[in-house]
Amino acid sequence: MRICIVFTAFILSGLLAAKPAGDPPPVIQKVKITDLESYIAKSDHPLIINFWATFCVPCVKEIPYFQSTVAHYNDQQVELVLVSLDLPDYYPARISDFAEKRGFTSHIMWLNETDADYFCPKVDARWTGGIPSSLFINNKTHYRRFFDRQLTEPQVDIEIKEMLSPSK
Repeated sequence: MRICIVFTAFILSGLLAAKPAGDPPPVIQKVKITDLESYIAKSDHPLIINFWATFCVPCVKEIPYFQSTVAHYNDQQVELVLVSLDLPDYYPARISDFAEKRGFTSHIMWLNETDADYFCPKVDARWTGGIPSSLFINNKTHYRRFFDRQLTEPQVDIEIKEMLSPSK
């Protein structure tokens, strides 16, 4: 009987702590590539722009450790922006629901573009459109580095440290 009561209390406390009731779903900002370029150009703090989609397993796998690693650099104002490349019918509800269920807390944008030949070179001349892809930018130090592959958690940490170090 005692085990049953303890187990029930444990389960209930986990359910209650999992997500506070009434939290609004994530807001998904709709942007064009020119809006994203402007956001990057005007940034006065280090940015990581992560391109992903709900259907991309490696993307979904790396986002939690991007978020947790970036959190270690809050005092240096590192910002993670998740840019969804999902299809138009996923915007905004399906992307928002997906992000909410997985606990994505970063700023989320949906790229309202369909021509990868147009938008990919605006991010990086070598990008062919594969995801996950990430752009690390620090305008203050003129740091810019693009990865067109999934990164490991240690790689994300190393890259943030590089992005934050004074230019050489």
